[in-house]
Formats: sequence, C-alpha cells, structure tokens
Amino acid sequence: MFVKFVSSFRTQDATIEPEGRPTRNINKVNHAAKKLFVGGLSWGTTEEGLRNAFAAVGTVESAVVITDKFSGKSKGFGFVEMSSDDEAAKAVEALNGKELDGRTLTVSEARPMTERPARD
Repeated sequence: MFVKFVSSFRTQDATIEPEGRPTRNINKVNHAAKKLFVGGLSWGTTEEGLRNAFAAVGTVESAVVITDKFSGKSKGFGFVEMSSDDEAAKAVEALNGKELDGRTLTVSEARPMTERPARD
C-alpha cells in the first residue's frame, strides 16, 4: 500500500510494510536557499543570536537551534538557511572556526537526513 501526503513545506511518501508498519521518506521541497549545519553552539546561544551572527555575512532565510524535547535545553547545534549558494559558501568560509558566545563554531553544508529504523 502506498500513501502520499502533501503539505506546503514537505512531501511525505509513506509505504505500509507487510508487517503493518509504515515507513516514511520525507523530502523537503527544494528551495533556492542552502542549509548549513552549525555545531559547537553554546548552551546559551539563541536562534536570534545565531541569525544575527550569520546576517553579517548574507541574507538568512531561517535559523534554528536544536533543543531537547524534554528539557528544552540546546543540544549544541543548529541549522541556518542562507538565501543563495554563494552566501552559504561565504558563511562557511567566514564563520567556520570563529567564536560565538565563547565557543568555536563548526560550520558546514548540511547533509540530508538518513533513514533510520523505527524505534520500538
């Protein structure tokens, strides 16, 4: 059985396996923006602070600090989407290895999420 869900942000294809378990393949809609991984964030770094740091290099489409769903504390990494590939490349060059809120940043192009087995 094959089911397709469509929303304004992503397309989800769900396949029902013979055992009755659904598996999902989530593909983000292709944007002109380039997503960057930002590691080494301080626990106190906010999304606004992350956005401001990258805004010095170019136009920031979005900035997200990943937090623990139970405690709400930062996991120490996040993602920034720049408006173009050129601005993303400039951001990697300018900010990788630089300090933000007392911590050294690791900035690189984000890799697509890999499929993981369902947790029981």
